[in-house]
Amino acid sequence: MIKQSKKLPTQKGQQVMNLTEDQARAYFEAQRWPDGPGCVHCGSVNVYRLGGKSQRPGLFECRDCKLNFTVTVGTVMEDSHLPLSTWAKAFHLMASSKKGISALQLQRQLGLGSYKTAWHLAHRIRAAMSPSPSADKLKGDVQVDETYVGANRRSKNWDGIPRKRGRGTTKVPVMALVETGGNVRAQLMPGYTVQDVRDVITKHVDTSARIVTDEMSAYPSATDGYEGGHSTVKHKIGQYVNPDGLNTNTAESYFALLKRGIHGSFHHVSKKHLHRYCDEFSFRWNGRKLEDTMRRDAAVRGSEGKRLMFYQPVGNA
Repeated sequence: MIKQSKKLPTQKGQQVMNLTEDQARAYFEAQRWPDGPGCVHCGSVNVYRLGGKSQRPGLFECRDCKLNFTVTVGTVMEDSHLPLSTWAKAFHLMASSKKGISALQLQRQLGLGSYKTAWHLAHRIRAAMSPSPSADKLKGDVQVDETYVGANRRSKNWDGIPRKRGRGTTKVPVMALVETGGNVRAQLMPGYTVQDVRDVITKHVDTSARIVTDEMSAYPSATDGYEGGHSTVKHKIGQYVNPDGLNTNTAESYFALLKRGIHGSFHHVSKKHLHRYCDEFSFRWNGRKLEDTMRRDAAVRGSEGKRLMFYQPVGNA
């Protein structure tokens, strides 16, 4: 007689994979309007839900501006033909997959009809995960480091000449700025001149911060004027914690996770789309102390006010 095995525990929040369409709609409405629905056109709370067989589910009307809307209007989900239950599953999978999940895997798990649909779905969720322009700047001790993202190549060209490494490589330069014990921002770099570096640091870091970097020559001038000063870790002499007790290990840990995800899950990411993947990995990093359900909910709430039409990632946006 074969003994029946015990039911294995499922990941918390996995029930979202079994939501009906009505349950998924109620979930998205609760995330977007925790205090009750409001008009997405004029901001009025004097709205009501339209009923009857002639109306599509989830449709509201505003008594003030007389316009109709649903929970998807004004979000990355607007004008999507996918069921909301599919969107809920996709948000959960992307928010809970530490090293990312490929569009092909999304297509399989969600039962989507084409790779193109899964690819656009994934990019729209990455747009929801992108930081708000009004996000707080990084403060305290902020580690700044650079890396180069691209295909793993052999150490030599076909003619035996060693390939260039570091700032001489043909890979894409990416800079990460990390609060010690806090959030991360990652950005593609046009180059590593003093002005390039200073522009990125100024964009993301509060002037009260102390900047911690390696010994790249552009950093001292690029960090001039910050109240906390500039502290250098000299890797070339085998120093990984400087006399101030500071390091860039957290930024390097972020890069390690980003590269493992790109090489392991996606295999190849073009320069054209790399910034979207940086946003995705940064979002999960910043929510690393949250449960999967809370991270998923944060991604759903971040979808408001953002759009990504199909022509944008296909084109130059």
